[in-house]
Amino acid sequence: MRVTDPDDKERLRQLEERIEAVKQTQAPKDHMEEHYSQAQLAWRMVIELVAGLLIGFGVGLGLDTLFGTKPIFLILFIFLGFAAGVNVMIRSAKEIQAKQLAEQDAVAETDERD
Repeated sequence: MRVTDPDDKERLRQLEERIEAVKQTQAPKDHMEEHYSQAQLAWRMVIELVAGLLIGFGVGLGLDTLFGTKPIFLILFIFLGFAAGVNVMIRSAKEIQAKQLAEQDAVAETDERD
């Protein structure tokens, strides 16, 4: 049996296509592209909190310098910056949790089909 026969070439091409299709369905997915690691999420939260504090510090210091009322606005805006940072952290946590729940639901749905 020679591989150069037209019928064999067609069968070989079909077999290669089927093998490639199975390889694509069985290929492991890159975990880092789909999900954030816990460390990345923690750093995101820390950065959001620190950014809120720094913005509050900057605005408070600027207003105190402008009006000559040190440290009233500085203290006030540090607390407001902290509150804003915590608010953004909570919003981010809810967003991440919603994505994770949607992914879990999708996985459970595909498991039920199988």
